[in-house]
Amino acid sequence: MSTGPTCLNDVYDRLWIQNQDIAQQTLKVPFLQHMQSGDLKADVYVRFMIQDINYLVKVTEMLKKMCERNMSPDIYLFMVDRYKSYKKYADATLAEFNLSGVSEIKPIPTMEKYLSNYKTIMNEEEPIFFAVALLPCERLWIWLANRLQEKESNAYFTWKMDNMQGHPEEHFRKLLDDHLKTTEQFQKASKVFCQQMQNEHNFFGDSLQQNK
Repeated sequence: MSTGPTCLNDVYDRLWIQNQDIAQQTLKVPFLQHMQSGDLKADVYVRFMIQDINYLVKVTEMLKKMCERNMSPDIYLFMVDRYKSYKKYADATLAEFNLSGVSEIKPIPTMEKYLSNYKTIMNEEEPIFFAVALLPCERLWIWLANRLQEKESNAYFTWKMDNMQGHPEEHFRKLLDDHLKTTEQFQKASKVFCQQMQNEHNFFGDSLQQNK
């Protein structure tokens, strides 16, 4: 699936191209392969979703904190927009699973590390790098959903359909280009992006093993 024109001088696309190997490795993890074949155990999927709900709520909370910080107007508008979007989705997902919150959810180690990395970026880096940290999840899930070969009869076809659509470039492309102009800035962004891509890979990779 194309998410807009590709330009080798474009930060948004350069970050993605540099991490295609992690995307390909993620597509091959047993959890997603069993999802594709339709024989993923239902309880494994439910536990995966519970972990993802915890992620969703915790990142929403961090976005709220980011909106309270001083930053350039365009980054502030980005954070507010992302917060509203995440909050709406988090509230709807909690309601779907009949959950009032996530205080009783214990994150698996890979998810705990993922969220810890977010917090470090939030607390120690400039706001633009928190924006970079958000991008791997938004872009990777669309990419994965479009590459999973599932038929409508597959029990997990709904996950594919729910995640196929989206245009993260509309939120990220100009913002990243405007604020990541130097080699040093791009290198830092590349490190953050790669770290978060690896966290996504590890989350999918461990979601099956944690339930054995």
